Amino acid sequence: MSDLLTIAGRTFRSRLMVGTGKYATFQLMKEALAASGAEIVTVAVRRVNLDRREESLLDYIDLNRYFLLPNTAGCHTAEEAIRTARLARAAGLSNWVKLEVIPDDGTLLPDPIATVEAAAQLVKEGFVVLPYTTDDHVVARRLVEVGCATVMPFGSAIGTGQGLPDPDRLQRVIDAVGGRVPVVVDAGIGAPSDAALAMELGADAVLVNTAIAKAGDPVTMARAMALAVEAGRMAYKAGRIAKTPVASPSSPTEGLVGKPAQA
Repeated sequence: MSDLLTIAGRTFRSRLMVGTGKYATFQLMKEALAASGAEIVTVAVRRVNLDRREESLLDYIDLNRYFLLPNTAGCHTAEEAIRTARLARAAGLSNWVKLEVIPDDGTLLPDPIATVEAAAQLVKEGFVVLPYTTDDHVVARRLVEVGCATVMPFGSAIGTGQGLPDPDRLQRVIDAVGGRVPVVVDAGIGAPSDAALAMELGADAVLVNTAIAKAGDPVTMARAMALAVEAGRMAYKAGRIAKTPVASPSSPTEGLVGKPAQA
């Protein structure tokens, strides 16, 4: 309990956030969410049935157990994202929003300029903004400057499972804004080892969707991701050894039996 994740004054025990897309069934999603131990669950506003007249994934999310984080997935412009965030708040979902502005459906890479623009406007309107962004430390700084509650750089492109092919870029983001707001690695996580590495670098949390939802056994993978995040965080706090170009014996050589004493 002494190592809580704090975002905009709200605390969470789990540093694993999970998405709700791509599951074979809503029931499977529900079971995976439970296995993950996550407290923050993100849902795409434009892909859920807000009037609840028909079966919706919202029927399978216990709002007494999970903190719902609406996202603006599917928005191609700042204007679309702002309008979608307003819709979510008006529907009673939350004044928190995971901001996504993705103009290219082929690459699913975020538009950093439009993201900063939308973030600035939403902050002015009283939203708690958690923006999905590139692994560019300059953009990360700008998002903090306009008042975002976190920055959420990608590890690699959404749904690719490529992990963290360039951890140095992610490290620069963490070094640039870590300590000012939480850094949440969002997108590209493919295996628990990727999540652990992100945490070992000093990320405050990770968000995982595809790697759990499309796994052979999503429930077991959800648990594995939870353990990896916990292990990565513990390793970061413990402090890893420095990398060196030469070998170093794990046992001291002084005083070995049979070794001649030094003159």
